[in-house]
Amino acid sequence: MDSATIRSSFLKFFEERGHLVLPGHSLVPEDDPTLLWINAGMAPLKKYFTGKQRPVNPRMVSAQPSLRTNDIENVGKTARHLTLFEMLGNFSVGDYFKEDAIPWAWEYLTQILHLPPERLWVTIYPEDQEAETIWQKVGVPKARITPLEDNFWDIGGGPCGPDSEVYFDRGPETGCGRSSCKPGCDCDRFLEIWNLVFTQFNHNPDGSFTPLPRKNIDTGMGLERIASVLQETETNFETDLLFPLIQQACQLSGRSYHESPKTDVALRVIADHTRAIVFAIGDGVLPSNEGRGYVIRRLLRRAVRFGKQLGIVEPFLGKLVPTVGTVMGREYPRIVEGASVIRRAIEQEESRFLETLEAGESRLAVLIETAKREGRTKITGEEAFELYDTYGFPLDLTDDAAAEYGLKVDHDGFEIAMKIQREKSRKDAAERKGMRLANSAWADFQEACAFVGYEKDACEAAILRIVEEGNEVAEAGEGSQVEIALAQTPFYPEGGGQVGDHGRIEGNNGWIEVQDCRRAPNGQPIHMGIVREGRVRRGDQVQAIVDPAWRKDVKKNHTVTHLFHKALREVLGPHVHQAGSLVEPTRMRFDFTHFAPLTSEEIKRVEAIVNEQIWLDSAVTTTYMPLEQAKALGAEALFEERYGEQVRMVSVGTFSRELCGGTHVSHAGEIQLAVVTSETGIAAGVRRIEVLTGRWALQWLNQRRDELEKSAQLLGTDALDVSAKIAQLQEELESQKRQIAQIEAKQRQQLSISLAQQVEQVAGIPTVVARVDAADGETLRSLVDAVRQRLGSCAVLLASTSAEGRVSLVAALTPDWVERGLDARAWLRATAAVLGGKGGGRKELAQGGGKDAKKLAEAFATARQWLEASAVSSR
Repeated sequence: MDSATIRSSFLKFFEERGHLVLPGHSLVPEDDPTLLWINAGMAPLKKYFTGKQRPVNPRMVSAQPSLRTNDIENVGKTARHLTLFEMLGNFSVGDYFKEDAIPWAWEYLTQILHLPPERLWVTIYPEDQEAETIWQKVGVPKARITPLEDNFWDIGGGPCGPDSEVYFDRGPETGCGRSSCKPGCDCDRFLEIWNLVFTQFNHNPDGSFTPLPRKNIDTGMGLERIASVLQETETNFETDLLFPLIQQACQLSGRSYHESPKTDVALRVIADHTRAIVFAIGDGVLPSNEGRGYVIRRLLRRAVRFGKQLGIVEPFLGKLVPTVGTVMGREYPRIVEGASVIRRAIEQEESRFLETLEAGESRLAVLIETAKREGRTKITGEEAFELYDTYGFPLDLTDDAAAEYGLKVDHDGFEIAMKIQREKSRKDAAERKGMRLANSAWADFQEACAFVGYEKDACEAAILRIVEEGNEVAEAGEGSQVEIALAQTPFYPEGGGQVGDHGRIEGNNGWIEVQDCRRAPNGQPIHMGIVREGRVRRGDQVQAIVDPAWRKDVKKNHTVTHLFHKALREVLGPHVHQAGSLVEPTRMRFDFTHFAPLTSEEIKRVEAIVNEQIWLDSAVTTTYMPLEQAKALGAEALFEERYGEQVRMVSVGTFSRELCGGTHVSHAGEIQLAVVTSETGIAAGVRRIEVLTGRWALQWLNQRRDELEKSAQLLGTDALDVSAKIAQLQEELESQKRQIAQIEAKQRQQLSISLAQQVEQVAGIPTVVARVDAADGETLRSLVDAVRQRLGSCAVLLASTSAEGRVSLVAALTPDWVERGLDARAWLRATAAVLGGKGGGRKELAQGGGKDAKKLAEAFATARQWLEASAVSSR
């Protein structure tokens, strides 16, 4: 039975029993900061099991791609370890329980998959007599029911319960040979194929367990494992889910599966890691140095290194992408629809790593040799960090390489080196940031400070606290640098990429120029500025006024970030996600995930989409709603951001919806115009665009128009014809260069004739030793070749001097004189030594120079003497 049939039969079986078939979720968890990846079939359903949400149907079934890297070092070495696997699971949230789950599992295995009942064993929790009784009722004899203490699912608190595992007996010949062998033995005889978790207790804080009022079912069966049973393969890797990738890797490398254990490991790693990479990139995760992106970078670089062990030295992983689509694309169409983007992202990352891999492996070889010579058993943490920081070697890749030589890696030392680097980076960033809030003076500040800046640019408020030079004060006078908290404020505190507002705080006795606004440790807006006149006191009633021009321009630039985010996704693909932003009044900077520089055409398309939305002048609206409702409407949310139950969704017509706390224009037309002024890469897999809007965009365009018109005047043409005129001038220049080259070639030909006529006999060798005016090294080599060709058998040494008194030398011998034992390198070195220089090359042709042109005649004499002495000794 092929894997597609197994998958569809499982879903159909439970659908016929009232289950809702759920589509496979993205590998990226939604609104769950506790998970880096979806790592089990139940993971996307946590919100139902925790009671956070109620499912449409309490009975659900799914085939869920899942990713785990905790045992990455075992992938390829064992029969079952994988990073990406597909989990088949049926679930009940407070509906059915053991009395249905166990019989259905047995029925599916024996009646649908037709597994021999006598080869199925089960394990139970020793105290779960209910499960044991039900298993016996469906036909499992007591002798094949094994109690195991580990069969209890508990994460340390909250819902938990016993579980029951189904094992397939692969036969005595695959095991340890002991008569007592049964599930729980560490041999390969019994293969776990299905785990049924019965969530029936709550683990209380005091350590006690109480029954849950509503019991749940959570089961998981690895598709690769059950496929290996039904397809009678030795490991997961020979199933139809992975073997096509192994076959293609064999073709690309010219190696054979089962050629050797080492080759098998490499091929299996490549097959497994490629699947994981394809699914992750298809779900919008690009290789990077942080979070999920770093996991994908590790997997990709690990696969590349194993490919190199097979003799593959060119980028190859991208070629496996269509095969993953062929095997799994019908069930997961996103990996086929995004295949071109996935392939480009893989090839870009692979090419980048190959550039440093050879140098990194050379450095690693030196470190390993040093460790062995010094009698160490470990690569130090500092050395491992050097490989990571300089050559891009993930830690587990260094682990793999070290293990091949019986060495380990100091992980603790690596983490210390990493921490030092991060602290240094944070310190450097803080120093670049400039103004910093005196957090220690605000740590205990708990008073509420309402933000009213969405509705107004000015308001009246009381001063709640004043901080000067890190200390709370009752009042501050003219010239004081202060931090001020107000009972309410229209000033937006820096956040979400938007800079803090500027403006004024005016009282009866003085006023403050507000130069920034930041959040206190407890979230309140704090105004940072200078008392420009008079004095301000705690308790004063003041007017807080945001600079209207500042606020207007910031609004434009924040709304335009949303438009560019959506436009970039439309042009480049759904893998594009915001990776950072800076919203200032004069410009906008937007960082996003993408694997290659944008072409000029792509930038134009993005700009066109954004400006079309601006000119449509759609209303920009903000709506407060539950998070799930906003996501259902398609609102963009940052993966790493934590959101509350109620969120603020900013919509630009029907074009863009994002969760955002910033300030925005009321209509898109207020932005007026947007232009991209630059596009660069800031990290692997992260691009950056800089954008100007409104009058700043017009000013930028006018500057370029002025420059274009000046260029047109200098070229004597119209502005629209500048590029054509430059192309014409370039062609004329190239034509003139070709003419000059022809003239120079004729001159060299004539000069070579003249030099050949200067031939003299030195110890029976036709010899030319001469000076050539104003010739560079390339010209000297060309003349030497021409003279050798004309004379047929000879020795030639030419020199040229520069205005600074330096000498260039080229010496050459025809093959017949080399065969008689002469060496152009030795000849040139002897000559150059007189000039205070040196040289090198080959026996037939050598090149060098000297510092003292005044000794050129002496050097020529030495050249003739050396040739005469060498000719005599070679006879």
